[in-house]
Amino acid sequence: MPDSSSIDLIPIHNRKSRSVTPNQEELDEVLLNSNKYNPLPIYSNDKNETSLPYQDRPQFILLILLYLLQGIPVGLAFGSIPFLLKSKLSYSQVAFFTLASYPYSLKLLWSPIVDALYFEKFGRRKSWIIPIQLVSGSMLIGLGSNIENLLLSPEENLSKITSVFFTLVFLCATQDIAVDGWALTILSPGSLSYASTAQTIGLNTGYFLSFTVFLAFNSLSFSNKYLRKEPLDYPSVTLSQYLTFWGFVYILLTFFVAFFVNEDPAHLRKKSRKSQDVKLENSSSLTPLQSLKNVYGTMFQVLKLSNVQQFILIHLISKIGFQANESATNLKLLEKGFAREDLAITVLIDFPFEIIFGYYVAKWSNGRNSLQPWLYAYLGRLLAAFLSVIVVYAFPASGKINSFYFIVVILQHLLGSFMSTIQFVSMNSFHTQISDPLIGGTYMTTLNTLSNLGGQWPKFIVLSLIDILSVSSCVTSTSKYNCKTEDCKSFCTAKDGGKIIFDRDGFYITNLLCITVGLVLFFSFIKKKVLHLQSLSISQWRVKDE
Repeated sequence: MPDSSSIDLIPIHNRKSRSVTPNQEELDEVLLNSNKYNPLPIYSNDKNETSLPYQDRPQFILLILLYLLQGIPVGLAFGSIPFLLKSKLSYSQVAFFTLASYPYSLKLLWSPIVDALYFEKFGRRKSWIIPIQLVSGSMLIGLGSNIENLLLSPEENLSKITSVFFTLVFLCATQDIAVDGWALTILSPGSLSYASTAQTIGLNTGYFLSFTVFLAFNSLSFSNKYLRKEPLDYPSVTLSQYLTFWGFVYILLTFFVAFFVNEDPAHLRKKSRKSQDVKLENSSSLTPLQSLKNVYGTMFQVLKLSNVQQFILIHLISKIGFQANESATNLKLLEKGFAREDLAITVLIDFPFEIIFGYYVAKWSNGRNSLQPWLYAYLGRLLAAFLSVIVVYAFPASGKINSFYFIVVILQHLLGSFMSTIQFVSMNSFHTQISDPLIGGTYMTTLNTLSNLGGQWPKFIVLSLIDILSVSSCVTSTSKYNCKTEDCKSFCTAKDGGKIIFDRDGFYITNLLCITVGLVLFFSFIKKKVLHLQSLSISQWRVKDE
């Protein structure tokens, strides 16, 4: 095991302010091309340079595996657990659980520490990835022995459940910072657009395993219908078994990375070492505290850039339009009687398309117009959101769906996931292009964090708004009374022999309101501003120290 007796910091050396001329911009491009920490997918004139080079493929696979591990707890926190909770909790209570996902949107606060603080002999990124994954794996194993008891009374244990998953997501978010930074150094400069592809494939795989595959195998009816010859009274995979299994996978992969993976790939090591030695020599006089302070200072300098501030605003408002669809449509279908295993099959069909979409969109997004696909997909996601209103409204009153309706649900999911993948890959490709190599993963993590925040902050409001705007009643053979809480609804259907009727369904109002806001924002601000930011030169995204 490498010696870890001392902690090193990546220093941020001061740069003299200078005016940027066209020749200087060209020089910047040349210098960045030769830098190991270069996050730019260099704009090569060779149009045949579209395939991933052979020497980068092992690193590409490693990135996929690391992102996949992140996707396991994230898929549970963002997907499966809300579904399991919704059967016993209201939308507002599920909204409270969504607070567990906020570390992904707040990791900007501690990303400079991850980017700067590390054990030199252990490796800049491995210093964080290895201990975090060991802790995450241990937590998953421990949670596996307790989760079933916690879910027996979710209303009483909601704070505990939320706290545990908040911690897991916090660890995943911290790992994400390290992996994002490693992605900038582990691939050749010309292959860096594939970093977003690895992220898409890995996170989607982990997410769908924890969401789609788990929900299917955790369903008693799905297990008995498709996986068994003789029916049993328990599902194929329990949540406890699933958590325990992935806990051990976490630990095994962590040991593999610790002992068999080099921090610097052999084909990049010589060139990158020269670059790193120059940086360390230029600022060897800095103390660890001064160096870390410089990283935070540089991060805030990034946030003060006018172009970055405009980009931040786009990130914060660009996902409002499809928030109700993506947060509540599946929950609403389940509430209306759509079988959980059918929903799992629907999302499972999405999975191979997600992988294919992610690979080819990376090629489409690799260039100076990488945000053009993002704009097209924005309107596509709004269309998918509008179709979700029709899909939910058209749900059969009998609760029995036919093949045509099932196909419509699948197509609506495919449209939404396709457009979401286009936006995700395009935006991450653009992030990679504009990130400043002098602050490694901090710049890129800043942008990714703000993008995540744009998808998280409206969620609590939207789910709560659905509850606020909904008016439901319990109708029995002899009476009708207001019934809004999940306890009341359960009592109505199970003990009172009644039926829940929505006098006003907040889902439709909230979804249409989000779509309207999304359209207004797109045509009044987002489209024009995105095209402007896309046209800027790389130097206009750089911090210039005085």
